[in-house]
Amino acid sequence: MMNAIDKRYEFVLFFDVENGNPNGDPDAGNMPRLDAETNCGIVTDVCLKRKVRNYVELVKEGQQGYDIYVREAKVLNEQNKLAYDYLGIDPKDKKAARENADKLKEFMCKNFYDIRTFGAVMTTEVNCGQVRGPVQFNFARSIDPIVPQEISITRMAVTNERDIDKERTMGRKHIVPYGLYRAEGYISAPLAQQTGFSEDDLELLFEALENMFEHDRSAARGKMATRKLFIFEHSTAIGNAHAHELFDSITVRRANPDKPARSINDYIIEVDQDAIPENVTLIERL
Repeated sequence: MMNAIDKRYEFVLFFDVENGNPNGDPDAGNMPRLDAETNCGIVTDVCLKRKVRNYVELVKEGQQGYDIYVREAKVLNEQNKLAYDYLGIDPKDKKAARENADKLKEFMCKNFYDIRTFGAVMTTEVNCGQVRGPVQFNFARSIDPIVPQEISITRMAVTNERDIDKERTMGRKHIVPYGLYRAEGYISAPLAQQTGFSEDDLELLFEALENMFEHDRSAARGKMATRKLFIFEHSTAIGNAHAHELFDSITVRRANPDKPARSINDYIIEVDQDAIPENVTLIERL
């Protein structure tokens, strides 16, 4: 816990998609998520955190302290039981669990990167308490309204023997021809002190944001890439400016509003340096 970060941060992330579906909505036939009033595209915070988790799991596989709590084919109660086993506590001993609540949370934070980063609710049958994470994301939103397209596809093979006489089977996929998305995030130093989120963890987070799409390829997601990452570093743990004021200093406009955007080159991202206080440092990556 001694090397936890001691400064507040915010960040603005720009990423884009070309001929893909960045975040399908299962309640709408997996169509790209939309703001119903503006038709701007949406990518949830959960989706972005998933990609960070996947990247960390890939590059830190097997390294102590970088296990991932929420991942495929893992039972959370079994993850929680690791802390009980380490402390020699029977999960059914509720009194011992209460007396060692802080130690249980400390073990989980120390061993799981995503817990000390994003926090976790671990009040399941095997109770390890709740942790508020220092890193939080807003939903990403596309700069312009998107126009989802439903593309028909065919498959020469059939699934069942009874369909063997069919020439082919049909299917559909949803794509966004192009969309530039903006996400904003927050990193709290006081909460980092509680979870042990360190300078190394911070650098790994930024590395994940830069590279998370490089190892997340699929036919459904098309071509996705991180385009810009702006980081606001405060000089204190509490901070030196309101987050929304810092976010407002970064604006985006179309290079040519009269034609549809089809690449990052159709946008101009601008920073108002005068709106950033002297005791806040802007770091531009990518």
